[in-house]
Amino acid sequence: MGLSNVWVYGEATDGAVSSITLELLAKAREIGDTVEVVIGGDGDAVAAELGAHGATAVHATGDLAGGLQGVNVAGAMAAAIEGGAAPDLVMFGTTYDGRDVAARLSVKLDAPVITNIVDLTVEGDVITGLEPVFGGTTDVKTRFTGGKTPIVLVRPKSFTAEASGGGPAAVSALAVPDLGAAGAAKVTDRFVEESDGPKLDEAAIVVSGGRGLGESDKFQMVEDLAKLLKGAAGASRAIVDAGWVPYSYQVGQTGKVVKPTVYIAAGISGATQHLVGMKGSANIIAINKDPEAPIFGVADLGIVGDVHKVMPQLIEALNAR
Repeated sequence: MGLSNVWVYGEATDGAVSSITLELLAKAREIGDTVEVVIGGDGDAVAAELGAHGATAVHATGDLAGGLQGVNVAGAMAAAIEGGAAPDLVMFGTTYDGRDVAARLSVKLDAPVITNIVDLTVEGDVITGLEPVFGGTTDVKTRFTGGKTPIVLVRPKSFTAEASGGGPAAVSALAVPDLGAAGAAKVTDRFVEESDGPKLDEAAIVVSGGRGLGESDKFQMVEDLAKLLKGAAGASRAIVDAGWVPYSYQVGQTGKVVKPTVYIAAGISGATQHLVGMKGSANIIAINKDPEAPIFGVADLGIVGDVHKVMPQLIEALNAR
């Protein structure tokens, strides 16, 4: 027996629905009889795509005029739920906005949140979240009790997005109540990092570099190989902390979770923190001079060798094709 109604917090940029939202919809369809999306912004622009992934309704705030997602959407959701439109579960992606809205909604409803989950089960009216702890070495099951509206934060790439073929979702207005001083905060500017390839967390091929590269200039090999393979470049936490590349490159527990078809780890030893972010990749290729490196424990293909010799030869071979 599934849940009667599941709400998903939707995220979109310039009319394109985020991958995490579509992943959540896939799971929501599995556990809920009806699935509805709550979005801070224009609902009409995303109704067709959300409907194709199983949403029957979109509750949209409309233009927030630069207002913060967390303040406005949490306020609107809380007002709707307290007004009687109570879902059996509210799902958020573990993103900046997702965490912001979920935290504020939790406070407003005095309702619990299970964070960082990678799976959900529903048995009768009992909802249980599965959360990896201790760097992904152990899983903990946590269930909701107490009768409050359950809220979950889901780690990206936990579920596979898949269209279900539905028509456009019905769009309705979601009223934003008076938010007082908090509602006065506005976004005055946004910084968008330039990128000429696929997004790291959406790329089919990811090439990541680590400390084994030796120095920051050598990261260019990672960039070059990723570009040749029409993939994205990633990095271990160590070289992000060292300032070689921006945080947006980081793969791991405190960075991005990736699940590409091919993941190439160059000069990465394979600390647990990193493995959590990429071990779900379909095919893992590791290049490391240390045959005892933990990365080889998850690799499908291991190359024991000097990354400074292997990478240039691989790049040369691809250029010669």
